Amino acid sequence: MEELNIDVEVNKMVQQVKHYVIAMLGVPFAEATDSEVYRALAYVLREQVMVHWAATHQTHVKNKTRKVYYLSLEWLPGRISVNNSVNISKIDLVRKVLNGLNRKFEDILMSEPEPGLGNGGLGRLAACFLDSLATHHYPVLGYGLRYQYGIFEQALWSGVQVENSDNWLLNEYPWELRRDAFAVSVGYHGSLVERKNRHDEIVHNIANHDEVRAIPYDIPVVGYGGGQEYSALTLRLWTTKESPKNFALKSFNDGDIADAVINTSLTDVLYPNDKNMLGFIMRIKQEFLLVSSSLQDIVREHWEVHGTMDNFRDKVRIQINDTHPAFVIAQLMIILTKDHEHKFEEALEIVQEVCSYTNHTVLRESLEEWDTEHIKEILPAQYHMVERINFVLCNKLREKYNGDEEKIRRMSIIEDGKIKMAHLAIVGTHKINGVAALHTEIIKEKLFSDYAQMTPEKFINVTNGVTQRRWLYKCNPGLSGLLIDLIGDEWIKDLRKIENLKDHIHKEEVWQRFLQIKSENKHRMVEAFIKSKMEKGIDKEEIEKELFFDNDALFDIQIKRIHEYKRQLMNALHVIVLYNRIKNDPNATKIKRKIVIGGKAAPGYEMAKNIIRLFYILGRKVHNDPEVSKYLRIVYVENYNVAKAEVIIPAADLSEQISTASMEASGTSNMKLSLNGALTIGTDDGANVEMRQAVGDDNWPFLFGYSSDEVTKIKTEGLHNPEQILKEYTEIHDAMQTLIDGSLVENEVEAEVLQKIYDSLMVGENRDRYLVLGDLPSYIKAHERADQLYQDKEKWAKMALHNIASMGTFSSDVSVENYAKKIWNIEPCPVDKDVLDRIRKEFAESDRCFIA
Repeated sequence: MEELNIDVEVNKMVQQVKHYVIAMLGVPFAEATDSEVYRALAYVLREQVMVHWAATHQTHVKNKTRKVYYLSLEWLPGRISVNNSVNISKIDLVRKVLNGLNRKFEDILMSEPEPGLGNGGLGRLAACFLDSLATHHYPVLGYGLRYQYGIFEQALWSGVQVENSDNWLLNEYPWELRRDAFAVSVGYHGSLVERKNRHDEIVHNIANHDEVRAIPYDIPVVGYGGGQEYSALTLRLWTTKESPKNFALKSFNDGDIADAVINTSLTDVLYPNDKNMLGFIMRIKQEFLLVSSSLQDIVREHWEVHGTMDNFRDKVRIQINDTHPAFVIAQLMIILTKDHEHKFEEALEIVQEVCSYTNHTVLRESLEEWDTEHIKEILPAQYHMVERINFVLCNKLREKYNGDEEKIRRMSIIEDGKIKMAHLAIVGTHKINGVAALHTEIIKEKLFSDYAQMTPEKFINVTNGVTQRRWLYKCNPGLSGLLIDLIGDEWIKDLRKIENLKDHIHKEEVWQRFLQIKSENKHRMVEAFIKSKMEKGIDKEEIEKELFFDNDALFDIQIKRIHEYKRQLMNALHVIVLYNRIKNDPNATKIKRKIVIGGKAAPGYEMAKNIIRLFYILGRKVHNDPEVSKYLRIVYVENYNVAKAEVIIPAADLSEQISTASMEASGTSNMKLSLNGALTIGTDDGANVEMRQAVGDDNWPFLFGYSSDEVTKIKTEGLHNPEQILKEYTEIHDAMQTLIDGSLVENEVEAEVLQKIYDSLMVGENRDRYLVLGDLPSYIKAHERADQLYQDKEKWAKMALHNIASMGTFSSDVSVENYAKKIWNIEPCPVDKDVLDRIRKEFAESDRCFIA
């Protein structure tokens, strides 16, 4: 009977897909491209989600629940169709539908573009959180921007990064819904006009301002149901591209094209290069667009649900994800004092109660300090409000600290002509959290120590996590199947259950099956790499130079954005050491090693681009050497993204987490790789510390490098001496000489690039500021231990399985539970059965009319 019902549903979906191909796309099904079939299939799947999506929102309205609004400039949800199919338990059905349509599952689903809404860990983390929040029925709405061209699509030409537009919106994106009814206007520039509110306090209107119209697009984020009723939350993305009102026709006719299109272009690209003035203006306008649009929407929704602002402080929680949305503090103050007539002090109390701030970086250059004169010009009312908040703050500090002007200067929001956005976020929120235990200690003891001493109760830790549903269950079906066979499927919704795997690690059939699954995943990764290269017209013979077809090779993976503190350069220097060893003695290594690098460099970050080019140069050297290439290969994954991560991570043996200790806030690729059975070679940095503690030192054999305290001591006391390291370690000396002796390069430009890399480590006061050479000897030793252990496949497999079994607390499910309890004080709000039945009935009745 069940099989009959499935067949009926399959046949219905087949007909629906054919209907949409003709009705929406205007082509007979036989002539439809894979992309067109994908879009039709996505419409059908979206219908499956719509009832729950509407019912989730209506449940929140009915219960008048406290709701969280999560503001993030980045989101990286990856491809949505497969993820949603998995979460609503329809993935097998989709396979049957596509089989019934004589289309290949992989070809159709790979036609889906990845939304270009983020750059790296920040956006991927936000997407993991929304998945977990939906899965566990928390009332949350996510806000971001709908970037027309993403951050960029990375192309590599002879190792040179070229930034092309990411055309993810080239065709209609079927998972989004345009919501014109919720469009808002955002103001920039203009003149302040003073008036007084009913408390006789000065507030400001803005005259002669530029008005930009923002239109929202909604994407459903579906929680995992496991065959039960599921919630579907909303990711709301604002765009200025779609509103003709933003196009300045007069400027265009006057020949000022840049001025004509600037407001339509605000959401074109994530992180405009702020090294030039136009880019800076775009960056500020972009961040404020997210803030102002979202706040207007939050207030509108609150009024519609509650009909009063009296309970705003109780019913609304706003999470500021990094400093980018920090102007929410000033803008909400303006709304409360000007539009809703609150006293300044009362408004500030409400803002602090409503808002909380997650810090994601210890890098001062990433904390956003904006020039006051420029902010005054672009956002005059908001600047005035920041000044007023800072005035009140400084007066309170003088009173508290007896006029200690040095402390007041350090704590001031405005200093030396700059607005410190992190300080604004701290002053305007009730909780500030770091994203790993070590990171939280650093922001409390070093970065924001004055604030942490003044209000220690505001600073807490919530360690990051990843969703096991995408990063294990979906992307690694072989390993997921093994886990389900051994311990059941409860871990899909509660990763802490994965600890039960420890009862099976020592069974030979288990670790042997794990090794077989890892080998199959390696083969899948190699095949995907070949296919993507051949689609670009690259000759197969050239592709084979980069690859081993022996799945027994150790897959050594470092996948993250390129930055000096993440120390891809140390990985590259180790490659040179390996090359020299094998060249001098082909018997120096007992294993084959494939080194895989993936990540983008920021467009204006020259040194990061130089490091990418170094890997290209090393790859060319290695692959053209018949002796060395028997044992070593280097693959640089072009345009690394979520889809590529889903193929690379299950294949990994060794996870490179090698940032300078105290520099990485948390990391999440460390969790994804460990969860898929890779052993970590890493420093005690970010979440590595907690992962090591969870796994145990005996199963964390490749720890290396200075600790956070040692790094601080070395930098404070000036103890680092690169010349001495080169004197003590001949291999490192030879590797560094290789950078500048001309043996690697083919032209003067390459020689100049390698000279700059050498100089960054050896020349000037700021040389080797990330201690690449300082940690390199320890790093080389850790790799030697990895080579030795990899020869004992049984021991390696058992360690990998132990790592998997110890990852239970590193789920984003646990992270959001901690946010809910420690910061937001919210409870799950599952879909109301009566509401769901009512909407389901309404949809079924309309569906019958539609079919008729």
